[in-house]
Amino acid sequence: MRRSAVLHERNSEFKLRMKMAIKKFIKNVAKWEAVSFDDLKKVYKFVDKCAKVWVIKKKTAARKKSRISRLFNTVQKKA
Repeated sequence: MRRSAVLHERNSEFKLRMKMAIKKFIKNVAKWEAVSFDDLKKVYKFVDKCAKVWVIKKKTAARKKSRISRLFNTVQKKA
């Protein structure tokens, strides 16, 4: 039970970081603020890290990254 509690805490931390990075990125896209390639890389980093430690599955990570990149591309085309 102790091990389970430790893993739950760690997984929650990773998931929270990933979700916050995605929300911040989407909020900036919605405001039509300048979204750079570095912002996209930062979100990718958090998503990849979660997939690496098996907080989310690899295909889920790929799907999230695909949707984020689609948003990024629409902003780049409009700008």
